[in-house]
Amino acid sequence: MRLPIRDESDVVMARRHGRDMAVRVGCPENAVASLATAISEVARNIVEHAASGEVVLAMIGEGSRRGVMVIARDNGPGMAEPSLAMRDGYSTKRGLGLGLASAQRLMDEFEIESVVGKGTTVTMKKWGA
Repeated sequence: MRLPIRDESDVVMARRHGRDMAVRVGCPENAVASLATAISEVARNIVEHAASGEVVLAMIGEGSRRGVMVIARDNGPGMAEPSLAMRDGYSTKRGLGLGLASAQRLMDEFEIESVVGKGTTVTMKKWGA
């Protein structure tokens, strides 16, 4: 499922679809909540820093495990040092600086790739029971 992200209403829609998908693959409620919160964080970063992008949601499987993969990508300004953005308290927009670091903690797998002038891609996975 590919969802364009341009404003807060798109963030809400991505969160809802992610929750629904997590329930369908059998994630426990705490995992569903974690996934929804992480989607909100990365989607809001798209709105705040890149103006537009997309969130791709997919049900995944590995052996008997089922889960949800989230790919959030934009063609925004990118980051020279993505590792800085992963530190609690780091913010370029005077926020709390918890977004990406919180998303990473909430998910089972997390990767970030960013190129200055090209954009950022965050890939996250949440596994069910």
